[in-house]
Amino acid sequence: MFKVLIPAAASIALVAFAARTQPVDSVTQMEAPAMAWHISHEGAMAKLAYGVENSDQLALMVTCAPGDSTAVVYGDVQPASPRLIAASNGPAPIDPMSEGEATETRLSLQDASLTGLASRGSMRVNGDAGQFVLTATPDERRMIAGFLSYCGSSRA
Repeated sequence: MFKVLIPAAASIALVAFAARTQPVDSVTQMEAPAMAWHISHEGAMAKLAYGVENSDQLALMVTCAPGDSTAVVYGDVQPASPRLIAASNGPAPIDPMSEGEATETRLSLQDASLTGLASRGSMRVNGDAGQFVLTATPDERRMIAGFLSYCGSSRA
């Protein structure tokens, strides 16, 4: 009887040890979606956005149309440029998702903050958290240069 009971108890203990639960700390946390530069078009208007693709999570959006000399910039952060022109006297309700918190400004398409983003891959911005730098990968830099070229052209 003990010949059967001891191996059976050992087997049950081994199965129980193997099936134990993992501590909460070891559970892999879901990563937050990555913020990146994206371009979209709405009719002739081109939109360059820094945020999570296909979502309302945007930090900055720049819009323009062919032939424009300036772009409309809005979002939670703004380019750190002395040539930034306020389009309103404070926060403007851009869309219902912003709840009036997004600030709208205008900026020349030739401003160093935009051209530097395309050429160097960095844009210094100001936000509630202070001043910091948004970066662009080489592929994003080419996309941003195409955006600026599109906006500065006379084609629709």
